Amino acid sequence: MNVFRRLSPLALLLFAASLGAQQSATVTAGPIPAPIFSAQKVFIVNAGMDASLAEGFQSLDLSVTEPYDSFYSAMQSWGRYQLVSSPAAADLVFEIHVAAPGCNTAGQLQNVVTIYDAHTHFLLWTVNQPVKAAARKVTWRKNIAASNAALIAQLKSLVGAGPH
Repeated sequence: MNVFRRLSPLALLLFAASLGAQQSATVTAGPIPAPIFSAQKVFIVNAGMDASLAEGFQSLDLSVTEPYDSFYSAMQSWGRYQLVSSPAAADLVFEIHVAAPGCNTAGQLQNVVTIYDAHTHFLLWTVNQPVKAAARKVTWRKNIAASNAALIAQLKSLVGAGPH
């Protein structure tokens, strides 16, 4: 009986793992919202960052709009969507903000882009990328640009996947 009690949790764990493996093999990809594919015009909004992150940027003589400016530039270079200056003229709204999930340390930063339907205001999708920490202004700028380039690559992959 004692051996059974010791083996029982192990057997349950193995059984659960095999069920999980079987279930994951049958999971199908969920649909990507159609407005992401059909949209022609995008408005980009800067949702900023919290005060402690802003203070860190300012201490390095970086503008708190650096992530927004870099993302906007990357979106212009991509050219997939026409960038408009008003949400009323847009099909989608891309909201970019800098987050520090879990803690507010420079090593935990990430750029987050949340996509909304401009007409219904419903959230459609979110993509995010880490921003590598740096000690110098020039390196921060490079790392922000690299993070935004990775965001654009995610968006290209998303759009390239086509509607399901």
